[in-house]
Amino acid sequence: MVELVMLGSGSKGNSTLIRTERSAILIDAGLSARQLSLRLESVGQNPRSIEAILLTHNHADHICGLRVFNKRNPMLLFANEATLHAASHMLGNQVAAETFKNSRPFTAGDFRVTGFPVPHDAADPVGFILEAEGIRIGYTTDLGHMSRTVERRLAGCAVIVLESNHDRTMLWEGPYPQVTKQRIDSPRGHLSNDHAAGALSRIMGPETVHLVLAHLSQTNNQRRLARSVAENALQQAGSNNIRVSVAMQSRPIDPVRC
Repeated sequence: MVELVMLGSGSKGNSTLIRTERSAILIDAGLSARQLSLRLESVGQNPRSIEAILLTHNHADHICGLRVFNKRNPMLLFANEATLHAASHMLGNQVAAETFKNSRPFTAGDFRVTGFPVPHDAADPVGFILEAEGIRIGYTTDLGHMSRTVERRLAGCAVIVLESNHDRTMLWEGPYPQVTKQRIDSPRGHLSNDHAAGALSRIMGPETVHLVLAHLSQTNNQRRLARSVAENALQQAGSNNIRVSVAMQSRPIDPVRC
């Protein structure tokens, strides 16, 4: 069995646990070290048993807890060269790191992992494909649009984690400064509910059983709204059997098991 647990997802911090019966890894460590430990323990995972952390990119809401968490629970860090360089001022020199090249598979715990480029305003940001026990997971949390590369990588995964950051009307009528709105809604910003939903018919296959909507804005989105837009798109595509979960910022959501 493969299990995915969104420990926390949003603009205030992101981290995801993925595990088998023998192995456990994290994607990102954007929660405080204390919160990471508390949330791992709340889902039955000993923080000291984490074997590796995979970094999607260098923004603080994905890496801010890594240095302290790793000091308390030493493990291996995987990042591409540009991300590692851009994050070095926050990571220090005590973190054992290995670099990977995009599109070249590597092994982390029980998982065969492949990083692939995504369009976002960071230093060479990536999504991941993770494979173990015959299960394929596609993971993308920060991207301004659905590029052909992203669609091709996610297509047919059993579990797909996909950003559904904002409702465009809420964003443009909301309190953010104009420059921030433009950045979020740009092709290298964050994926809206409508843009995420519009891609579902192209990436969902017969193997897909679970969709997790991630990185929701607490100011410019609502969980029920993001879920409704995605479920309507799945229904129109004839994919009524796919379960939809919506990640939360404040606590882990129920595990996704395959």
